[in-house]
Amino acid sequence: MITVKTLNKIAAIGTNRLDKTLFTIDDNAEAPEAIIVRSAKMADYPLNPELACIARAGAGYNNIPTDKCAEAGIVVFNTPGANANGVKELVICALLLASRKVVAGVNWVKSISDKGDEVAALVEKGKSDYAGPELMGKTLGLIGLGAIGAKVARAAHALGMTVYGYDPFLSDTLKAELEGFVSIVPSLDDIYTAADYISLHVPCNDSTKNTVCAESIAKMKDGVRIVNIARGELVNGDDILAALDSGKVAAYVTDFPDGKLAAADKVVTIPHLGASTPESEDNCAIMAADQIAEYMLRGNIVNSVNLPCISLEKTGTARAVVIRRADVELTALLNAVAAAGAKVTGSADKTRGAYSAAIIDTDAPLAADTFSGIDGILRVRFI
Repeated sequence: MITVKTLNKIAAIGTNRLDKTLFTIDDNAEAPEAIIVRSAKMADYPLNPELACIARAGAGYNNIPTDKCAEAGIVVFNTPGANANGVKELVICALLLASRKVVAGVNWVKSISDKGDEVAALVEKGKSDYAGPELMGKTLGLIGLGAIGAKVARAAHALGMTVYGYDPFLSDTLKAELEGFVSIVPSLDDIYTAADYISLHVPCNDSTKNTVCAESIAKMKDGVRIVNIARGELVNGDDILAALDSGKVAAYVTDFPDGKLAAADKVVTIPHLGASTPESEDNCAIMAADQIAEYMLRGNIVNSVNLPCISLEKTGTARAVVIRRADVELTALLNAVAAAGAKVTGSADKTRGAYSAAIIDTDAPLAADTFSGIDGILRVRFI
């Protein structure tokens, strides 16, 4: 029986996909073989020796120590695209909130609710304080054109916006799909100088942290409006507040509040609702559970963020999945199988950065110590 631990509430539509004759869900397990997590912080989570994989029910995975997991041969999955529509809809909402002072206006109306019959007249007199521009005819700059950014591009185009996009990792396939919706530009500076609105759609890492900062803001149009439903650290908090105070930035809408942002004028802080729809939670749970089942039962790695993705149709009676350092040649593994007296019926091998993963099918089960004499082996699973 394979034990799966959930560190957050995971939609049952996902966990119910795991065959109950093969998997057990135990939220208190001390030695799980698989974990499903949403936002729980795992930086200090003890990685028990039995743990083979972690599935992040969502796209971002900053809460998981992926490098530490890779060194332990633990596969970390995410679920790209599963919550894309939910996030896209919130981004469109955020663009509107960045334009029209709806939140401030609603709060003002509540503040005069005790005026009784005077409210209607007061609203007519004071509503001009909450006016704002339309989206139609404005230019939107998208930083990142992945699953979410591409959906935002299409929706913004349908609203009558001119859309520019920057993504150095954009595939030719997606680029062709976006033709007619997005003008792909070669640099971030092209976004900064052209856009009336900027929306961020990239993961947070060393190269993207503080993408929006004093230096980049200085290149932007006066009165630019910025939306960040991706990751809080993509925008330097102090720099955006200074730009709002000076008027360089007209509005900032973010799904990642902190004490300073929540109290600031011209900032709309949303309580991290990007993927908080029942549809998104269901889709993420389904994809996470399916990826766990695929790896634990068949050894295939799908949507890994820290180790190679690899799959192989089964060709033998037994299978070994070997995660190792990239300098360990596949031939060393195959020689070890031959020395054990087994015949290889099929194999696949992939490398990603410093790590490699191999799937080796054989005509007979291998002993647990088959690969023990090879340095650089991080994890071996026999299926």
